[in-house]
Amino acid sequence: MLSDFAHDHDGERLRGVYGGDPSRVTAVVLHGAGAGSTERLLPVVEEFVTQGCRGIAFDFSGQGDSTGSLAESSLRRRCGQAVSVIDAYAGADGPLVLVGFSMSGQTVADLVRHYGARVTALGLCAPAVYAAAAWDVPFGQGEGRFSGILRRPDSWRAAPALQVLRAFEGRAVLAVPGTDAVIPSGVTEAVEDALTMCARYTRFDLPHAQHQLGLWLRDHGDDRRAFVAAVLTGLDDHGRSATRA
Repeated sequence: MLSDFAHDHDGERLRGVYGGDPSRVTAVVLHGAGAGSTERLLPVVEEFVTQGCRGIAFDFSGQGDSTGSLAESSLRRRCGQAVSVIDAYAGADGPLVLVGFSMSGQTVADLVRHYGARVTALGLCAPAVYAAAAWDVPFGQGEGRFSGILRRPDSWRAAPALQVLRAFEGRAVLAVPGTDAVIPSGVTEAVEDALTMCARYTRFDLPHAQHQLGLWLRDHGDDRRAFVAAVLTGLDDHGRSATRA
């Protein structure tokens, strides 16, 4: 159902998968930081394809099967990599559904800012957002400037991503685990408040799950199917939302 690809961008080789009907809405599924990779998200990508989408996912630089160093990556580089892959495998137009786990909640917001009205739906799974100062800072090894910005109390409250999400008018689903030892509850509340401003919003609670929702959705088929169906609710066969229609 899914085919492998290798995509060269900015001196790195990004490896990923794609599949499904290219004439339909494209669902782009983005993994988180650390040990995150496309491998654990394959069932989610396949479910989007099963439910009528084209599906794309890839490993960010320094993660999974892609080349590069995670310590040298940044939020800016992650956004640039995602744009390059989407432009190569989803074409220059056509609706997009963006799904982001953890750190990729920020990347999803960056892509909404980049692609504008092409983005018809969002699926945010225990998402993170970051202060503007963190955008271009390499992640490092955990003790550098990036980590210092994250440790500043409430540094995320003025995150530009929240402004983007407040203005988003399409479909939006926020998946929230029952226990999250990574994302502060205040971040989740701020994302939820932002999405209730203009989007057609649904909260998708997973009370028995923890932060790594990619693993949970991989192992729990009913929840995975229900999550994908929720993200696609209100979209027509080609991914256009009822609101825009």
